[in-house]
Amino acid sequence: MITHKLSKDQTLNGWINGFIGVLLFSGSLPATKLAVTEMNPIFVTIARAGIAGVLALFVLLIYKEKRPAKDQIFSLVLVSIGCVIGFPLLSSLALQYLTSAHSIVFLGMLPLMTAIFGVFRGGERPHPVFWFFSIIGSLLVIGFAVSQGISASPIGDILMLLGVILCGLGYAEGAKLSKTLGGWQVISWALVLALPLMMPLFFIYFPKNIETVSFQGWFGLGYIALFSMFIGFIFWYKGLAQGGITTVGQLQLLQPFFGLALAAYFLNEQVSLGMLGITVGVILCVAGTKKFTK
Repeated sequence: MITHKLSKDQTLNGWINGFIGVLLFSGSLPATKLAVTEMNPIFVTIARAGIAGVLALFVLLIYKEKRPAKDQIFSLVLVSIGCVIGFPLLSSLALQYLTSAHSIVFLGMLPLMTAIFGVFRGGERPHPVFWFFSIIGSLLVIGFAVSQGISASPIGDILMLLGVILCGLGYAEGAKLSKTLGGWQVISWALVLALPLMMPLFFIYFPKNIETVSFQGWFGLGYIALFSMFIGFIFWYKGLAQGGITTVGQLQLLQPFFGLALAAYFLNEQVSLGMLGITVGVILCVAGTKKFTK
């Protein structure tokens, strides 16, 4: 159980880094939709992890980072399962059945999942009022999706839900480990751990019709490999470690709306005035969780 209090500077830096991470993550599902429209979802998952893993290995070698301790390996495996393999694969498969807008809404549940795993795995104990704002914020996001009347596939919904649960576990576990191993080191080692699996699979699932993939498809894959799978995590894990898993994690409530804005621009999906109104409510909930940080 965490008993020490974070300094104001730590908390502020945590929120700034967390916000940058959320902005970078917001393009993940729209970019994934661009990629899976033209490529196999399994290949997209393998390629994003493989490209990011090679980059991470390169960076680790440049900075001559020491290998993780034996007692850190299990946590790194959980991060790899949740963030490198689980969520990317399940969300990619889900996007075969769902629109980008519908899938993005499930991200509104991420803060609550991250907070729950932060309690069980990170030992954090937020103020009871924190849970009130967290749940209200999640309900606002989910309620907005329902109000849009977006048709969905049960299979796609289940895949996204499982993906969000695994992602919450990976976020919380990585944040806890970042306090001792470092933010960019956590995601780097998690990616490197997955490389022995990803490299052979990359050639097995390499698409035969690679010449038909458009610039948009390659752009989507490049974005999720560089920003969603590596650079975004550097800011995100650092922010969670500095400001607290449960509290900074609430910034994820803003991710669906940033994502919808990007989907509207790149995928020509409509952004309504209702979305803007809900965004204000979500921002207030984020402010409320910050106020009741323990």
